[in-house]
Amino acid sequence: MTGRAAMMCIALAAAGCATAPPDPDARERRDVALAPYASHEECLALRPGDRLDYRFHSSVAVAFDIHYREEHAVVMPLRREGVTADSGIYQPVIAHDFCLAWEAGSGGARLDYRIGVRRRTP
Repeated sequence: MTGRAAMMCIALAAAGCATAPPDPDARERRDVALAPYASHEECLALRPGDRLDYRFHSSVAVAFDIHYREEHAVVMPLRREGVTADSGIYQPVIAHDFCLAWEAGSGGARLDYRIGVRRRTP
């Protein structure tokens, strides 16, 4: 292998290790304390074509949902009961302000989460 070919291999290997650019819509929280029966929400505007990537871990089982409000109703396209961790991708079919919500039980909970949005390209 010539010196130039070796340098190109090193450059390509280094480029493969580069980190992705920061997500301006990403939100990450660690060690969020939830008192007994308390809830915590993160809300953001989404529209069709967007991808909401989420993951969380809780010290004890919590209720988790993704919801939005429509006049006097709360619509929950996703709901999980009694989970200590979950992750997924949610793709909205309507434009709205969506909230991710965690609710602790009688003993409270500690929560770590990360959410990010990949916006549709125009």
